[in-house]
Amino acid sequence: MEYDPDLRVTLIGAGTIGLSFAAFHLLHLQSPSQLTIYDTRPNLKTYVQEDLPKFYDNENSVPVPSSKVKTTQSLPEAVRNAHIIQESSPENLGIKRELWAEVEKYAPKEALLWSSTSGIPASQQSANMQDKCRLLVVHPYNPPHIMPLLELVPSPETSPQVIKRTQDFWRARGRVPIHLKKEITGFVANRLAFVLLREAIHLVDTGVVSVCELDKIVESSMGPRWAVAGPFKSYHAGGGVGGLEGFFNSIGGTVQDCWTGSGNVDGGERGVWCR
Repeated sequence: MEYDPDLRVTLIGAGTIGLSFAAFHLLHLQSPSQLTIYDTRPNLKTYVQEDLPKFYDNENSVPVPSSKVKTTQSLPEAVRNAHIIQESSPENLGIKRELWAEVEKYAPKEALLWSSTSGIPASQQSANMQDKCRLLVVHPYNPPHIMPLLELVPSPETSPQVIKRTQDFWRARGRVPIHLKKEITGFVANRLAFVLLREAIHLVDTGVVSVCELDKIVESSMGPRWAVAGPFKSYHAGGGVGGLEGFFNSIGGTVQDCWTGSGNVDGGERGVWCR
């Protein structure tokens, strides 16, 4: 999907994720394109006017063009003429199922339907829809107006054309949409992050390192490295001419000890927050 000078995007939910997406879309919408924000809060228009500008940094702050932003508390009105409908409602399966069934009643047949859920699969969200092939999870890495990753997680029923149109849309806007081939709890980015978080808690809990020290270790090692090369690429380079196989031949025993837990430390004092 290339840039459309008459693109109409509707965002459902004006929480942190919803407004972050709004900030992103506003930077890419061309006149006379329209961004509509739907939410049930009574002070929606004032809330959006006051909070949306906060998602632009002070040095590059831009006024929110009111002509491009429409707010409404009517779902039929919000989705009736939309090309893209992106949902960031509460993480509640019942709410999402009911919401998508209502959206389907009023949205154009060709509109793209995206959910930014952190963990509820499209196959469960679409249970009450007549046409389940339309729904696709488009999971951002927070905050989405800054972080380039978007995990596209289809249900078994999601149309390949929906996936392709979604990929084209985000690529045209400089983002990194990754198509996950299977629905899986937590998707991929969060699963990787949660593994690191679990080990970080363990290391602090057993007194190996403090909370502050743990953060500094990541910030001064893996953080900068992973910004330019993921784990496979990094360790392949670390293996020299032997690549990843050479890496494991060199320190595979230590890696295995960490994986099996034989290198864990028992006891020790609990870590403390850095002051």
